[in-house]
Amino acid sequence: MIASITDTQGIIAIAAAGVAVVALLACAALATSMRRLRRDQRLLLGDRGEVDVVAHAASMQEAFEALREYVDETAMRLDDRLAGAESGLRGTIAHRALVRYDAYNELSGQQSMSIALLDDERSGIVLSCIHHRDQARVYGKQVRDGRGELELSPEEAEAVRLALGGAVPGDGAGHPA
Repeated sequence: MIASITDTQGIIAIAAAGVAVVALLACAALATSMRRLRRDQRLLLGDRGEVDVVAHAASMQEAFEALREYVDETAMRLDDRLAGAESGLRGTIAHRALVRYDAYNELSGQQSMSIALLDDERSGIVLSCIHHRDQARVYGKQVRDGRGELELSPEEAEAVRLALGGAVPGDGAGHPA
């Protein structure tokens, strides 16, 4: 006896053939998907053989850890260098002012002058050059913490006050003297 399409065996055969076609199409789709996945994996991993994504992620993590350590070490070295540079700059001239005046009231065009050259710690020197008709004299006085070690002339004190932005210790809460 030959089976017909309409009896139970025929219907089961047709259903099995349909399931087989669907399974074949699913296999083709999975194969295509796997090819794309492997192509994308090669883009990410390169041609390094049998390295998988987990091993690649672990190696990337190690690389990032090494990079972070290098950046931290570099930042520490730069902090040390910056601290050294800042320390060296504390002793440089940071504040200066020049006061011109006529020392002998000769109406000679204010040829005399006092110049204050101070660092960030408000220490340094005041140089004064006193001009007279036929001579000039130069004087130097040391300044520590905004005050002269020797008594400053009014012009020298004014140069220090101007150099420090108008505030001198003991001049009344930072107001101009």
